[in-house]
Amino acid sequence: MGKEFFVSFTSIYFLPFMVAVYLVFLISKNSYRWAILLLASIIFYLGLALPYLLIILICVVLINYFWALWIDASQSPQKRKVLLISGIFINILIFFGTRYAGLLSQALHFTFAALQWVPVAIIPGLVTIGVSFYIFQALAYLINIYLEIDSPEKHLGYFALYMSFFPKLLQGPIERPGSLLTQLHQPFIFNAEQARSGLYLFAWGLFKKVMIADRLAIIVNFYYNDVIHHQGLGLIFATYLFAFQIYFDFSGYSDMAIGIARLFNIELTQNFKQPYLAITVTEFWRRWHISFSSWLQDYVFRPLQLSLRHWKTKGAIVALLITFLVSGIWHGASWNFVVWGLLFGIFMALEILSTPIRKKINRKYPPEKSWWVRAWQIGITFNLVSFAWIFFRANNFSDAVYIIGHLFSGIRLVECAKLTVKTWILTPVLTGTLPLSAFGAQAPQVCLATLQDFPLFPGKFSTENLAILLISVFIYLISGYIKPISSWPSGLRWAGYLCFSLWLLFGIWMIETLGQPFQEFLYFRF
Repeated sequence: MGKEFFVSFTSIYFLPFMVAVYLVFLISKNSYRWAILLLASIIFYLGLALPYLLIILICVVLINYFWALWIDASQSPQKRKVLLISGIFINILIFFGTRYAGLLSQALHFTFAALQWVPVAIIPGLVTIGVSFYIFQALAYLINIYLEIDSPEKHLGYFALYMSFFPKLLQGPIERPGSLLTQLHQPFIFNAEQARSGLYLFAWGLFKKVMIADRLAIIVNFYYNDVIHHQGLGLIFATYLFAFQIYFDFSGYSDMAIGIARLFNIELTQNFKQPYLAITVTEFWRRWHISFSSWLQDYVFRPLQLSLRHWKTKGAIVALLITFLVSGIWHGASWNFVVWGLLFGIFMALEILSTPIRKKINRKYPPEKSWWVRAWQIGITFNLVSFAWIFFRANNFSDAVYIIGHLFSGIRLVECAKLTVKTWILTPVLTGTLPLSAFGAQAPQVCLATLQDFPLFPGKFSTENLAILLISVFIYLISGYIKPISSWPSGLRWAGYLCFSLWLLFGIWMIETLGQPFQEFLYFRF
């Protein structure tokens, strides 16, 4: 399914790899199990067929292992601070050196050429899957050691495993040392219920990825990879679909990572909590990519807010803008991500400034009691987030600008909206009658003409794909309203597992049958 050897959870090679690792892990003594997982993590990372990534990982592991011990052994507060700052600098240098090596070499090449100096070779952009995630984890480790929140790990093998544990290596969650290291040291005791839960969660994540996200990707890519030939309704449709694609794609990976870790009695951080039901952008970030947003809050926002506390509200706003600028830069070296990050910073700054007004409204119309107020707030938040996703998904900054400038383009779309408002709202209110005949005469010529420029299911998105997508979305929606499958009677539960597995296998088989490429995880870019 995946292009890589077995580094992707959706690769056909990952299953035998995982089975082999788990069997060896089960029959090994507790004293050797950390080594089994570390070796599996190394092999897993080598599955990318990019040996330099393993070299970078080893360098980061060794530097942070010895740096933390150095900080802990130092008695001078000044020396500890210098060591912390230098350790942070080295990690950031590695991050930027790998992520932006191509851009840096280009800039140096043209600069040296302009000055007629010895030319600098242009380095192609490096694939840096996983680097940003484990460097953020290393930074949290160093800071926690400095603040004496955690004690340094003395065992190099356990520390290396903490950094490289393969379920979370490529896309997180970004784990804190106090949580993951403690669990890695615990003796393993097989728990059938834990194993069942892990397998089910892995299958559920795979379902979200290949049954929903990958099929939405076909439509989104059709529009976003050729934006100049689309406008209006099509771009709006694709933008909303991308909001759901990235959710099912990323949360699907997180579910699979948590499920795999659970097989080894390791509980990773929950990364998503129904983010599109948030009533504010601030709440959205408490529910979206939780391990990353909490990292930003603890290690960027709060220190900045504390240092700018004399500015009061202005200080909090400045801290927010800087924090989300860091978030944008972490995601990529392009104006798309800078603007994406700043947009969220601006949205949250406006929420701070509007706090008094919103408190008055919420006191009069409590969201928990007034469903329409809550629905309105969820709608506004979702639309703001979806608007920001334009910059995240667009192939470049000019595409993003084009999309925003053409979201509501198209005279026929405007005419259709005007006709709908006039015939279904204004006329009934003014006359007390429904103009069914008038609407019936005009709608086909105007509204249906709009849909002619709006191919809902383009390219290889077949009728079969539509049926699979709709049924899968229905399964996902009803899953939140029924009892967990683990609480069903034994016979019914296993029948449910069987039906779910067959449906998942059918969906995967249909992708192969229709000749569609499997979509790689979106966050493999970061």
